[in-house]
Amino acid sequence: MDNPKTTGPDRIGARQASPPLEAGLYVVATPIGNLRDITLRALDVLGAADRVYAEDTRVARKLLDAYGLRPRLGSYHEHNAETARGEILAALDAGESIALISDAGTPLVSDPGFKLVRAAIEAGHRAFPIPGASALLAGLVASGLPTDRFLFAGFLPAKQSTRRQALEDLADVDATLIFYETGPRLAESLADMADALGARQAVVARELTKLFEETRRDELVALAARYAQAGAPKGEIVVVVAPPVAKSQASDEELDAVLRRELTHGVKEASARAAQELGVPRKRAYARALVLKDGA
Repeated sequence: MDNPKTTGPDRIGARQASPPLEAGLYVVATPIGNLRDITLRALDVLGAADRVYAEDTRVARKLLDAYGLRPRLGSYHEHNAETARGEILAALDAGESIALISDAGTPLVSDPGFKLVRAAIEAGHRAFPIPGASALLAGLVASGLPTDRFLFAGFLPAKQSTRRQALEDLADVDATLIFYETGPRLAESLADMADALGARQAVVARELTKLFEETRRDELVALAARYAQAGAPKGEIVVVVAPPVAKSQASDEELDAVLRRELTHGVKEASARAAQELGVPRKRAYARALVLKDGA
């Protein structure tokens, strides 16, 4: 019997000529920073696909050149998505194999690719996942926060009032929360998280897998203060926030007492303070605050 560790060119890890691909749409993950984080299968697909579509062809060309690949390259991004979708669907109808990549990481995560995949499936074509690097998962596993249940919320809204509402909607979600954020907005977003989510542990992971990778852990309010003082950091940023603490069984009487004390600040602020102090759901505190206000 052949020794599987030494059996010729078919062993896993051996680079071979890219095999022919079945017609369909291949959603291919690429590195988020370290070029060695490409998979062998991704290289096979990118080398054999009839066409490769990318968010930014300049970024894609640099990536593909690093691996010695020169596929036929096209662009697919939010500004040309409708036109490019028609072009890609026509190519699929003609029996071509199409690879879709993003600037970094796994396509369809905070980018417009899902509409293309949906359209391809509705047109009767297969969609093949080619898994690999993902910034949200890299940030999560390096955070030290619970990984058994998590929610990826993408980029928060740029407008502060809309962002705060989005965070309040997430306040009672019993899961680790994961966000993408930009450097210029980081301090403000962390401050809004502290207000809406309370005193939770959080992690800011920046430049993951790159030379200047940085991971900072602290309570949200402390992280907000740090980045407000230090200024906007550079690079891609992942923010991971711990789940809410276990909800207490505070009675209505206990809740009412705290709310009456805080109602001078208004219903919304009073309910937020009571929820944080007693560890009760914000929705419950808000509902009781309305009852007390109307009955005053």
